[in-house]
Amino acid sequence: MIALLLRDLRLAVRAGGGFGLGLAFFLIVVTLVPFGVGPQQEILARIAPGILWIGALLACLLSLDRIFALDYEDGSLDLLVTAPIPLEGVVSIKALAHWITTGLPLVVAAPVFGILLNLAPDAQFWLVVALLLGTPALSVLGTFGAALTVGLKRGGLLLSLLVLPFYVPTLIFGAELVRRGAGGMATQTPLLMLAGITAATVALVPFASAAAIRVNLR
Repeated sequence: MIALLLRDLRLAVRAGGGFGLGLAFFLIVVTLVPFGVGPQQEILARIAPGILWIGALLACLLSLDRIFALDYEDGSLDLLVTAPIPLEGVVSIKALAHWITTGLPLVVAAPVFGILLNLAPDAQFWLVVALLLGTPALSVLGTFGAALTVGLKRGGLLLSLLVLPFYVPTLIFGAELVRRGAGGMATQTPLLMLAGITAATVALVPFASAAAIRVNLR
């Protein structure tokens, strides 16, 4: 499993789906927002939690189609399906590799980008917590969409359409957690909901992704 994780990390970086692509897209989104809504600090501070979460969500979408595509093209996916290790474990490792190369850099850079949107200092901590809890769910759900579209030519748009509805609950509670943290309100409810969504996703979605892969490779 460790060897598979290291292999996926190397492939993600070499294929251009690593740290730089997601961060660059995230920075572009955060930079363009003030030009669109105006430089008023009050407005920027109010919409900052939602904008930061939308930017992180869209950045995670950029490399989803690469999760299984490279393995499918070179035949490695067939070997992984017939390998003695559980396919659900393989899916989980690929989701972890995607999160390390895409989600984790966003978690680290988000507080810095939040300054550009005049995010309240009290919300910086909650932004990191929200992204740290929520972005793993985005990667795991992304593996399900990638498994459904594996083998399809130009399936990137279809993948995005399939995955985005499942991202909405994470987006809602993640942005709400940051908003409440910025306003000094109670954060227990969105925090528990976000953690529950991620826990359920990590526990259940790999089985659905593995089943989808088996169906597509028949």
